[in-house]
Amino acid sequence: MTRLGYQIPNFTYPGVGSGTLFDAVVRQAVEAEESGFDTVLVMDHFYQLPLLGAPDSAMLECYTLLSALSQRTTRVRLSALVTGNTYRHPSLLAKIVTALDVVSGGRAQLGIGAGWYELEHDSLGFEFGTFTDRFEKLEESLQIVSGMLRGERPTVEGKWYAVHDAINEPAPVGRIPIMIGGAGERKTLRMAAQYADDSNLICTVDDIPRKLEVLDAHCARLGRDRREITVTYQTSACIAPTREQAERELDEAVARIPQLAVRRPTVIAGTAEDVATAYERILATGVDGVTVNMPANGHVEGRVRLLGETLAPLVARA
Repeated sequence: MTRLGYQIPNFTYPGVGSGTLFDAVVRQAVEAEESGFDTVLVMDHFYQLPLLGAPDSAMLECYTLLSALSQRTTRVRLSALVTGNTYRHPSLLAKIVTALDVVSGGRAQLGIGAGWYELEHDSLGFEFGTFTDRFEKLEESLQIVSGMLRGERPTVEGKWYAVHDAINEPAPVGRIPIMIGGAGERKTLRMAAQYADDSNLICTVDDIPRKLEVLDAHCARLGRDRREITVTYQTSACIAPTREQAERELDEAVARIPQLAVRRPTVIAGTAEDVATAYERILATGVDGVTVNMPANGHVEGRVRLLGETLAPLVARA
């Protein structure tokens, strides 16, 4: 399960074009693996998100990328954070994630959510629907995908999807963990309690205890042992050997990508000591770990390694 995950959220780096982009991504994944991260994750989007860049910024298709990264890494789990359920039929998604598991030697993880980026759906022809539609689809999808990943042959006649004796061969190498991302109390955390191995929270630090209480309550109602679910908290960091370097690299990123200015107050920036202090506070809330992205300077050689070496001991003690 994920306790310390490194997410790669953007693919627009200074001086890097399509011909060298994969090398820049591989370097981050390898540094993450070698420095103590247990999972490498990428976003499942086709356009860049509003707070990370312009829609036409570079965005690689996640499962193609994860499969390629599986050939350049040996230990880390590989996952989307998170798969947009609306982009693929659940039976196809089960086959894709199983293929990732096979080619990676049993390191695939399914991160999944309801989907939310309306512009992306409208532009590319994916049906968006209402909030209720998307969560109904997610629940039906989880019934199908979880069954196919667990060696069953599910038959589901739902409102949105229908499968009949759905076969998934070859089987996964091992048990593929399911992570549900988000912190909605009525729907998302209830589905996490019912279907997931991991829950990745997106909320304020002060709200974490409340979200954990809600997850506990859902587990109690469903008869699920809450200890079976690993809970991580989504964060952004900008680490450097000195505080001045970290601030400068964050400033330079905002100058390149003005949309990052809105995110800047939430980025944990500074030296290894500064960053460790901030993450100790997060881990003290009761979460099992964190997922971290570095939109400002993850592409700078050595920065991911420094972050992993800083956070891995903290998470190991949590």
